[in-house]
Amino acid sequence: MQKQALPVHVGLIMDGNGRWAKQRKLPRTSGHEEGLKRAKDIAKAAADLGLRYVTLYVFSTENWKRTEQEVGFLMNLIHTHLVKEFQFYRDNQIRVKLLGDITGLPKNIQDDIREAEADTENFTGLTLCLAINYGGRDEIVRGVKKLLAGHKDAGSLSEQDIQASFDIPELPDLDVLIRTGGEKRLSNFLLWQSAYAELIFSDTLWPDYSPAEFLSDIAEFKGRVRKFGAVPV
Repeated sequence: MQKQALPVHVGLIMDGNGRWAKQRKLPRTSGHEEGLKRAKDIAKAAADLGLRYVTLYVFSTENWKRTEQEVGFLMNLIHTHLVKEFQFYRDNQIRVKLLGDITGLPKNIQDDIREAEADTENFTGLTLCLAINYGGRDEIVRGVKKLLAGHKDAGSLSEQDIQASFDIPELPDLDVLIRTGGEKRLSNFLLWQSAYAELIFSDTLWPDYSPAEFLSDIAEFKGRVRKFGAVPV
């Protein structure tokens, strides 16, 4: 693959953990555990490929509607693995960043996120953005509130001002958004940043999604013509 043709920012909606477990007559938690392994595999593949940004949709603002047991398991999964993977981050020079409303998370998860961000802030490879307690609309609303709190004149607002108010101001727009699990919707993921993203939908359930399929999806992106509203000459 030619580096200059690679996407700068790839977003992944990791769908299908529950259905994967159900097919195997396993509890949903088993699907989430296996899904975590795939997330690590894909992060390494992205780092090896030389991608600059990957955002994983870990836990949405809507996921709080799930059962207390499942939410508790997911929070514990984040808690037990986020910081524990430091050696993996260091070996692959992966910098970790949070995308989402950290104030809505349990205190121990907030501490874990801050520790992971601090420990990896000087790594120079892939920036892995973890969307936790994240919703695209929520990010926009929180950003607007920041602007209002700063007494920003509405008449002078620009796209750059709004972008600067987001969770990761330097995060570039999505080049490609990949969703596994067969569903074909955005599910409130990176609504602002996906304005001109190329969309790829895979029928593969997330725990079965392999680095080989990820590379195939990146190759498909490279073959697309992006117009950004213009007509190619």
